[in-house]
Amino acid sequence: MPTTIVKSAVDVEFPRIGVAFGLMAAVIWGGFLVVSRHGVVLGLEAVDIAFLRYVSAALVMLPILLRQPGRGELVQLGWFKPLMLAMLAGPLFLVVGASGFYFAPAAHAAVIQPGGMTLTSVCFAAILFGERLTPAKLAGLALLVIGLATIAGPDLFSGQSEAWKGDILFATAGTMFAGFTILVRRWRISAWTSTAIVSVLSGFLFGPLYLMVWGPERLLATPFEAIVEQVVVQGILSAVVALFAFARAVHHLGPGRASFFPAMAPSMAILIAIPVLGEFPSILQWAGLAIATLGLVIALRRPA
Repeated sequence: MPTTIVKSAVDVEFPRIGVAFGLMAAVIWGGFLVVSRHGVVLGLEAVDIAFLRYVSAALVMLPILLRQPGRGELVQLGWFKPLMLAMLAGPLFLVVGASGFYFAPAAHAAVIQPGGMTLTSVCFAAILFGERLTPAKLAGLALLVIGLATIAGPDLFSGQSEAWKGDILFATAGTMFAGFTILVRRWRISAWTSTAIVSVLSGFLFGPLYLMVWGPERLLATPFEAIVEQVVVQGILSAVVALFAFARAVHHLGPGRASFFPAMAPSMAILIAIPVLGEFPSILQWAGLAIATLGLVIALRRPA
């Protein structure tokens, strides 16, 4: 009997299912950052990566969407809600965030975009859903931002005179994804439907636009193995599996606490880069990773 009581208290205090889904999304999005960087090194631009990501995701999700019994939920949403979700977490979100690199260094993006997304989600969750801004959540948020800043290192304070433009773009991208997180909860949309909306609608809207405006020349000049890598990691894992897992985390944890997991993507990218790119973190980055992880653990805990 005492064992059962302790186990129930632990589940309430630290919901395991939501944490598992959130960690799955964070790890995949960390891999997305590493693979995106690899694609840029090979000559791909943000629009090329967005095309591969959302068109492949649409091709994967469309047949499944047409067969699954819950497609009636998608019809009942009308046209405005799906369009809003696709705009906030679709190609526009990816292009806005990637465009910030033209003005500001990557260190700025590693702090401003995930930090802004988490802060916005926590604030709106408190306003709209009454999620308490507990001392633990505020302390976790502070530690997360400190950890991200430590990972960014001295480059955080570097940048050209127009770095502020990139910072605004990073903050805008973070706010956009926070909006997606809040609306999924606000409109009570299931994880499956929200994933299908972003994947299918984004692919069908952005695919033709990309072919007409930019064309596939860079893709045709890229090695086939690199294209397959982008399709698998970007289109299947990141756009479908991670988005579904994150939507489930929002369902179990609420948008405020779930928003801490995407902010852990830079930390996951550091670990993934070790075997994939052969890049080993510095002592400063290890310290930042530890601080960010501690912030995540503190923020996820709640009174039993």
